[in-house]
Amino acid sequence: MQNLIRYQDLIWNLVVRDLKVRYRRSFLGFIWTMLQPLLTMAVLYIVFSSIFRFEVRNYPVYALAGLLFWNFFQQSIVSSMNSLRSVAYILQKLPVPMAVFPIATVISGIINLFLAMLPVLILIWLTGHKFGPSLFFLPISILIAAIFTLGAGLLLAPLAVFFTDVIELVTVGLTLLFYLTPIIYPKEIVAGHSFYPIVFYNPARSILEVFRDPIYYGKIPPLSHLSISIFLAVMVLLVGIWAFRKTSHRIPFYL
Repeated sequence: MQNLIRYQDLIWNLVVRDLKVRYRRSFLGFIWTMLQPLLTMAVLYIVFSSIFRFEVRNYPVYALAGLLFWNFFQQSIVSSMNSLRSVAYILQKLPVPMAVFPIATVISGIINLFLAMLPVLILIWLTGHKFGPSLFFLPISILIAAIFTLGAGLLLAPLAVFFTDVIELVTVGLTLLFYLTPIIYPKEIVAGHSFYPIVFYNPARSILEVFRDPIYYGKIPPLSHLSISIFLAVMVLLVGIWAFRKTSHRIPFYL
């Protein structure tokens, strides 16, 4: 931890670089952070409200809240897996703590997530959805999501160096996880199906609901559920730190 604090300037420079690279040669730049979830939500609204026709009160806010969490989680995981390979020239020359690179990708994801919250607030206002003091709980929700995501990123980053196929496998796995997490549908509609336990006990579902509750339901997550989510996030982080420490000394030989 002390090493990471010493390299806080490097982490910040990596965050700035990541944000610049992500929107390089983009006409709309950071606006895409806000526009992309809105466009996806519009497509989902047409598909699920007009074609499949399940009833969710104010579905645009429900779907957009889920998509913001998912975009942060997915993009941070993929960026974490690529973070070490993209700086091979640095790791082969300088004694830099390798954990700074996955950490920087998650921090840049958090910044993007805060920027993307603006269209959610606008949508809440436009649709007449109730604003509530629970929105002040969102920074804690984002912190829990960030801890969970960082742990997964630290676990997968070395594997992506040792086995390049891991990136493709995880990308496919994330697509599957997207549909097994009630992001664009309420979990109640799969009640009674054989795969409902997978949806219900999905760790990503727990973190998602801690994020969605203050936005959509206007409430702070129940203490019992909040405790489970914090426990999951901390456990994933500890496993990620342990795995990263165990394998980090081998990473330079595979770059």
